[in-house]
Amino acid sequence: MTIEAVAEARSDPIARQVKRVGYAGQRVVERRRGCKKKVKRSSSPPHGSSKSVTLQNLFQSCKDVFKGPGTIPLPPDVDRLCHILDNMQPEDVGLSSKLQFFNPNNNNALVVQGTVNRPRVKYTTIYKCTNFSLCIFFLPAGSVIPLHNHPGMTVFSKLLLGEVHIKSYDLVGCQPASSSKLRLASLVADKVYQAPCDTSVLYPTTGGNIHQFVAVTPCAMLDVLGPPYSMEDGRDCSYYRDFPYQDFSRNWEGEEGMLMTEEEGRGYGWLEEVEMPEDSQMDGIEYLGPQVVENGTCFC
Repeated sequence: MTIEAVAEARSDPIARQVKRVGYAGQRVVERRRGCKKKVKRSSSPPHGSSKSVTLQNLFQSCKDVFKGPGTIPLPPDVDRLCHILDNMQPEDVGLSSKLQFFNPNNNNALVVQGTVNRPRVKYTTIYKCTNFSLCIFFLPAGSVIPLHNHPGMTVFSKLLLGEVHIKSYDLVGCQPASSSKLRLASLVADKVYQAPCDTSVLYPTTGGNIHQFVAVTPCAMLDVLGPPYSMEDGRDCSYYRDFPYQDFSRNWEGEEGMLMTEEEGRGYGWLEEVEMPEDSQMDGIEYLGPQVVENGTCFC
């Protein structure tokens, strides 16, 4: 099941109630379906809350760059999108670091019978079509988006606010036939990123196509997916569990039949495909930031 569909197709009728978060002002006020409480907004919203030239440029450039399923953006087009995303500010999508959610001391984890329940990730969709989608993921401190892949997709990720640990892998292409469910993967990234930082890009088979996020502090991540997930088109999301290379080093022999040394093995890991983890479930929320205009003009 795709990441977005996780929130939309949950069986719990109470959990299906979408939380709407008014994040464009200074406060975050949640409401559940059927509740008469209105979303309160600041009398002085941050700059760009009604329109955003940068967001409009990103949208228009995505329309130009993404040509549909089965295609990968050319290097000049990748540079074009990265340039826009690198210069994006939280205010361009109606966010502010002054929101209580982004307070590093804000602890959203719940302690139940001595155990800590990870807080749930929320997401909102700015725009979605057949060729691409623009989404924001809100990760409370301690929350996790587990290891998952992006089949046939090119993904641009821009950390707008907060601090997050990212681990990513690429499957090693040529692997000997084996009855084992483990697949060897090269480690692309395993580090903590703090906003502001450069945009990361992953491709269908390179750049860290399989990755996970662990929020060190509350953070917001803007993702551009081209094309977006689609179960009907065979772009469903798969989840993985990883193991250190040395745990199953005998499962792999190099091109010359030699095992990797311990030092060489640190750049690799074993991935096992698993069922959708419980902590992969998310809540969809309404997007209340600046809107994109489909027939607008790019000011690149």
